[in-house]
Amino acid sequence: MIARARELVSYRSLVRNLVTKDLKVRYKNSFLGFLWSLLNPLLMMTIYTVVFTKILNSPVQNFQVFVLAALLPWNWCARSLSLCATSLLDNSTIINKVYFPRVLLPVSAVASEAVNFLLALPALFLLMAYYDVPFTGWLSFLPLLMVIEGTLLIGLGLILAALNVLFRDTGVILEVLLTAWFFLTPIFYWSGQFPEHIARWMNWLNPMASIIEQYRQILYWQGTEVAGRVDPLFILRTGATALVLLAVGYWFFLRVNRRLGEHL
Repeated sequence: MIARARELVSYRSLVRNLVTKDLKVRYKNSFLGFLWSLLNPLLMMTIYTVVFTKILNSPVQNFQVFVLAALLPWNWCARSLSLCATSLLDNSTIINKVYFPRVLLPVSAVASEAVNFLLALPALFLLMAYYDVPFTGWLSFLPLLMVIEGTLLIGLGLILAALNVLFRDTGVILEVLLTAWFFLTPIFYWSGQFPEHIARWMNWLNPMASIIEQYRQILYWQGTEVAGRVDPLFILRTGATALVLLAVGYWFFLRVNRRLGEHL
């Protein structure tokens, strides 16, 4: 394990190059380029705001900040997992010609979407300032939440990347699962709308629900009458879940990696 860890560290420049390549290819020949990282979540936020405030009369104050604080981490999750699922197949030519730790392909997919997440954060901060949502000291927990979510996504991404090599219809199934997961995650609603025992099970069974609630806690709820604090039990529970998924994902990926050439 120590030798593998050293090998991964020695290839850190490869991750940087893969992330740079992914971002350049994604925005190549695009008129707005990296501005789409800001505009895409803002457009989705506008749609949800119109639907839930004008049509469904949602009572949530500052709904734009409320939904965007959840939409950004969800986009990081959904896009990362979609990219991870196809990362090995999309790079099969390189895999069969050059040796490098294959695990870095899903890792770079999560990292590139983390960059997009960071590029979109200024839009959220501007909305917070516009709607007088206070910037408090709890924002210092934002990097920790990103580390926990990134760890969770890498673990899930490794499993999906390996599964998609063995079963090529994994990507199709993933699209359906992501749609269901989206509606089961508190993005345009919050767990406090449900009875306490339901909300508790929702956060226990769905790590993204717990993660998004904590993002919203430090980015939105601090400006309302129900302001609270980051739950230390969340840090322990969700952090442990992310580490377990990372270990399982890495173990499963290594098993498939031994026979990767046979399936690509």
